[in-house]
Amino acid sequence: MTRTTPPRPVDIEAVFPALARYRRTATRLHPRQGAAKPEESSVAGPLLWPADEPWPVCTAVHPKGTGHLLSDVRLRRRIQDEARGREFTDEERRLLDGMTAGTHVPELRDEDPLPLLAVAQLRTRDVPDLVGPEGHDLLQVFWCPFEVHGPERTIAVELRWRRSADVGAVLAPQPEPPVAGREECVPTSCVVHPEQVVEHEYLGLLGEELQEEIDEWEEGLLDDDDEDDEDAYDSSSPASYATYEEYEAAMAAARAQEPEEIDYMSDLSIAPGWKVGGFASWHLTDPRPVDCPTCGTPMPPLLTVATVECDGASRSWLPVEDRGAADDPRVIDPVGVYLGRGLMRVHTCPADPAHPHRLSFQ
Repeated sequence: MTRTTPPRPVDIEAVFPALARYRRTATRLHPRQGAAKPEESSVAGPLLWPADEPWPVCTAVHPKGTGHLLSDVRLRRRIQDEARGREFTDEERRLLDGMTAGTHVPELRDEDPLPLLAVAQLRTRDVPDLVGPEGHDLLQVFWCPFEVHGPERTIAVELRWRRSADVGAVLAPQPEPPVAGREECVPTSCVVHPEQVVEHEYLGLLGEELQEEIDEWEEGLLDDDDEDDEDAYDSSSPASYATYEEYEAAMAAARAQEPEEIDYMSDLSIAPGWKVGGFASWHLTDPRPVDCPTCGTPMPPLLTVATVECDGASRSWLPVEDRGAADDPRVIDPVGVYLGRGLMRVHTCPADPAHPHRLSFQ
């Protein structure tokens, strides 16, 4: 099934023509749980990996046998998914109680090479905003599922670009680490539904005059909403309800009729969720430059890894096809990954994609 982002509630370039200079496309991936084939774009699916090519490994020295078993992480998610809407059975509870963090693979030494975890595979034919080295049409993303790397103690990401036509026999089975430092470092296998959308630059990186104009415009919208609320005030006696359920139903109906507040950052600029390209949001910290360590060129986001498809503030971005399942965790949090404070970006150099990538977190 395709996924379709609803039209933005306001044509923001019609209100502020200067924003046309701050426009960029992004491809929302819309991952949803499912099994992909090795030749398809996916999140945490099997890769189009040559049978005669070594699988990438982590060679950093850190604890590698202690944490959560990948098999436990996947079984827990399957049990929780199957039990949604009912109580756990005794057998399910027994299995869940037995899933604990610990030293599960004591023979795995800190200095031993550890297979990296396959995180994503993206093809340029599926993802319009995916741009890599000339002639390469396939990006494969890996990480070590332990947040212990570098001075900032983060996850270590590796990118591999290749020509899909060069791959003959595909490696099967494909290696993976037996243990992860946190359950939230393990992505759930998903198919993707790429969709290209238009984004606009983060508010704090626009020109100062344009920022002020947008702030004033938003304040005007709030004033209009306040006037509408006053006009809608009903001084008649409050309705009475026979049951609490009737009251809740009436309140829900009233909330559904309330106009939704429109906000540049939440609704009109940067799309939430997993995506390729687009702009970076700096909603938790001040904006900071992410420049290529080799040539100094500013590095836009290549891949954004997000905890949720959208949240309460960005609900207007929820695809049309999912409007009936807005509270389903399989729609809102299909991948089960939580990095940084909820969002990680992989930045690459537009001058030369072979230059080292950088990470940023929010």
